[in-house]
Amino acid sequence: MDHLIVGMGEALWDVLPEGKQIGGAPANFAYHVSQFGFDSRVVTAIGRDALGDEILDVFRTKQLQGTIARVDYPTGTVQVTLDSEGIPCYEIKEGVAWDNIPFTSELEELARSTSAVCFGSLAQRSIVSRTTINRFLDAMPDDADRLKIFDINLRQQFYTREVIEASLNRCNILKINDEELVILNRMFAYPGIDLEDTCRTLMSTYRLRILILTCGTNGSYLFAPGITSFQETPRVVVADTVGAGDSFTAAFCASILRGKSIQETHETAVRVSAYVCTQRGAMPVLTPHTSHAPTF
Repeated sequence: MDHLIVGMGEALWDVLPEGKQIGGAPANFAYHVSQFGFDSRVVTAIGRDALGDEILDVFRTKQLQGTIARVDYPTGTVQVTLDSEGIPCYEIKEGVAWDNIPFTSELEELARSTSAVCFGSLAQRSIVSRTTINRFLDAMPDDADRLKIFDINLRQQFYTREVIEASLNRCNILKINDEELVILNRMFAYPGIDLEDTCRTLMSTYRLRILILTCGTNGSYLFAPGITSFQETPRVVVADTVGAGDSFTAAFCASILRGKSIQETHETAVRVSAYVCTQRGAMPVLTPHTSHAPTF
């Protein structure tokens, strides 16, 4: 594939009840995109410590490339507990490496070659990484074929209206879940309108190309000008849902870049994320020959 796709932000260890797993939405996204045959990169920062060394080892094993700075802060960790339905709850450590991603000439050059980037709000909780993400987005060529995907990913108290508005003004695709949409509805004081009306208002206000709304077991929607696609959530035996949303975004991105229709793109994203829910950890191998696995 000629397209270069970037996942930008946090790379960390999810410390699960059964042990630690590599995680962080941008790293998960980049890994799953690479499984669709695309050239992907992780842009992040790790510490000069053993946990950082282990992240690099995992990336090498998974053949995941990156522009990864080593900085004088500890590698990020997240304490993850799962409820009875396998839904994760996160305790995200602060003052860590991915809060301090430096902007470099190498990143500026990478931005000019990037066809699609996925970023969120979490890595923008610190001024250093927020500035780097914004400079990267601004350095990307401003044409209709470039995808700037804001996977909003609201976590704990680590977001502000200012950060969200700046990101909405820079992205052309928004991915959000139903709980996050309610938060935005209140934050921006939209009148008492339903979820679809809120989505259409966001699309119109920020000139979005596509808006993805996920509603857990209640299905998901893709909105585009003149198009509404709904897919039910498949019933599967859930191991955990860690990384499922990131695999959805990756499958969506890969399909859009391949010129698939909104309907085809949506079907693929739902199928892939459902499969990831049946596996442990955020980065399972997407094997087409495995029972119930996605067909690429």
